[in-house]
Amino acid sequence: MSELTLYTNTISRGNTVELFLNMLAVPFKRVELSYGEQMNSAEYLAINPMAKVPALVDGDNIVTETAAICMYLADKFIEKGFAPAFGSPERAAYYRWFFFTAGPIEAAFTVKELGIELNEEQQKSSGFGSFKRAFHGLETGLANAKPYICGKNLTAVDVYVGYFLIFLCKYARIQPTPLINQYLDSLALNKEIKQLLEGFDLK
Repeated sequence: MSELTLYTNTISRGNTVELFLNMLAVPFKRVELSYGEQMNSAEYLAINPMAKVPALVDGDNIVTETAAICMYLADKFIEKGFAPAFGSPERAAYYRWFFFTAGPIEAAFTVKELGIELNEEQQKSSGFGSFKRAFHGLETGLANAKPYICGKNLTAVDVYVGYFLIFLCKYARIQPTPLINQYLDSLALNKEIKQLLEGFDLK
């Protein structure tokens, strides 16, 4: 088996991947890159032309984008139980909320942080519509969690969505709603994720 190498930075979305790798309990090499010169080096740009982290190298395979890396790892080590079985009904929610969070939700929060408000016509052509609509969509997914997004078993999508919500709450990007608190309470039953929640006053 080829060695997994994670290129990351302590203050980056790479923390989500690092958490997931630790939960999978698989060996990997961690390479810390500084913002600026190291991420823009010719060597790293050959791995990720976006000069962003995280990036995962698995032999000849390169995977970028946090959600894609988590999905790749969950399928690579599917015996670990962090991905629904191929062809199972749970795969629908798994794909849906991975891509919804990585796409519309990420875009909605980015636009909100930049102080940009789309008018009605712009909302029609944007992938997320409006922040209010995207956030409502996210809460719909959390409302249907039983207690996890794919049902009774915690999967990689919970690690991805959960870490995203923890980050937003920790840095006061959102006020946690009862649905968010309920979902994070479910995640706290997992010892690795519980460590993230300790010390965060999310109530």
